[in-house]
Amino acid sequence: MIYLDYNATTPVAEEVAEAIYPYLEANMRTGNFGNPSSSHKFGENTARAVEEARLKVADLINASVREIIFTSGGSESNNMVIKGVAAQHREKGGHIITSEIEHPAVRKPCGYLEEKGFDVTYLKVDETGMVAAEDVEKAIRDDTILITIMHANNEIGTIQPLKDIGRIASENDILFHTDAAQTVGKIPVDVQELGVDFLTIAGHKLYAPKGVGALFCRDHESLIPLIHGADHEFGLRAGTENVILQVGLGEAASLFQTRQKNDEGEKLRQLTEYFYDRLKEIAGDSLQLNGHRERRLPNTLNVSFVGFEGDRLLSLAGDVAASTGAACHEDSVELSPVLSALGMSEERGKGAVRFSLGWYTEEDELDRAAEVINKALQKY
Repeated sequence: MIYLDYNATTPVAEEVAEAIYPYLEANMRTGNFGNPSSSHKFGENTARAVEEARLKVADLINASVREIIFTSGGSESNNMVIKGVAAQHREKGGHIITSEIEHPAVRKPCGYLEEKGFDVTYLKVDETGMVAAEDVEKAIRDDTILITIMHANNEIGTIQPLKDIGRIASENDILFHTDAAQTVGKIPVDVQELGVDFLTIAGHKLYAPKGVGALFCRDHESLIPLIHGADHEFGLRAGTENVILQVGLGEAASLFQTRQKNDEGEKLRQLTEYFYDRLKEIAGDSLQLNGHRERRLPNTLNVSFVGFEGDRLLSLAGDVAASTGAACHEDSVELSPVLSALGMSEERGKGAVRFSLGWYTEEDELDRAAEVINKALQKY
């Protein structure tokens, strides 16, 4: 199998697994199993490990240690912000601004709040999946309490103009959140430059284990906790710390910083362009690029094989693991909300396939993938 679905999830990096292992051992001498809230040596060991991991995550996005809240993943972080801000600022207003191409972990909490009487504006995007900053500004009302726009789209990779949106949010004194699950670990992310109040991180997109994430929260007073109990995570998330997974996330954050210095993003961009050229040689004019040509994640290639069905094509190309953007039924085609928001035709949308590369993708794998896809096109 050739794995080209890194936007869905990443393997746990070997260095991350090694960092985690001491906290899995039942070793009474090292004491790496203690409750971080305990005052004895066993607790001190794990408390130190959690805080070291928190520092590594903070360093990755140019935040302070106190601004990092560990969660169970991207979905919890998104829910924590959207529902937390809604509950904490209900007296100020009940209007939220988001986009039509957000991940379900943003769309569904917004839908839930609509059922509770909140008003949500879903901004349209252009044919490349880009939100216009001026549209955000036009949508602001006196009762707007939150703007939540993803950093980059998971399907097409388009990177949003967050700096401009952040400036608008700040000028209007509105809290600003971004779901950065797809960008942290792929491109540099600096919360100061972006001007966000909240930023979501998902560990399993960053070569850390599944089940762990983080939330950058500039001001703790702007949220209320989803989970009530003891005063873990600065009082914002009760529950004994998941030391094992948090250590893993911290190591992954540190590892990416090292890879970033070695131009990891540029290497991925070159590999992605190489693969696109190979596919173009094979498919010719039937291959169309989806998303923004320049402003997109360096590892993400969403293309349509026009005249083909993505599901069937990947089924024929069984050795290539990738994702499609449409579900084709006997008499209908159901495009993903993202492709629909782009105004894509059914013919083009049903042939959409997302290839997403990662740290362990090699050029020879891409050559083999192109050969497999070529054979699948011929069999189709």
